Amino acid sequence: MEDNQESIHLLQSISQGSRHAFDLFYEKYVQFVYNIAFQYTKDHGETEDLCHDIFLEVLQKADQYNPAKGSVRAWLAVKTKSRSLDRLRKKKALLTNRLEELLIGEEKSADVEFLAQLEQSIIFEALKSIPNEQREAIIRSYFQGETHKEIASTMNKPLGSIKSLIRYGLNNMRKQKSLLNWVQSGGGEKNNGM
Repeated sequence: MEDNQESIHLLQSISQGSRHAFDLFYEKYVQFVYNIAFQYTKDHGETEDLCHDIFLEVLQKADQYNPAKGSVRAWLAVKTKSRSLDRLRKKKALLTNRLEELLIGEEKSADVEFLAQLEQSIIFEALKSIPNEQREAIIRSYFQGETHKEIASTMNKPLGSIKSLIRYGLNNMRKQKSLLNWVQSGGGEKNNGM
């Protein structure tokens, strides 16, 4: 019970902005959270990403802990299980979509295949037009299969910065892709009437 009181005190200090309290809390629970997450993901990179997300949530929302609902350890366990299952569902949905794309791909006509190649070229054009660091992070993550931690190490940046680079890069690519689609749908000609 004394251990839980200490954890509650740390959470209260975290909610008041104490970085030291967060460091102590992280040190106390990181292995506990990691072990639970790894049981679901079976992947060290995914587990590290999950731990990062969970502790970031603790840092930002420490005041959400309610002692009436159980111990800090139980709260973290439920949070970790929930985030792990969410990630697995998303991953499964992506894999299912990819499998469907591959199965449909076998039945593609030459016209559809041409459109797929055009789409790929639009993605590469969009990649060329975003900032270098965003492009490098996206290429390393999506084309070379590196984990966020590996990218952070290679690019000599904090893990959170890598996640931001990828997120902003993808948003920038979406904007570029929309612009390229709009230009190409007009036959590639400028509309001088506007």
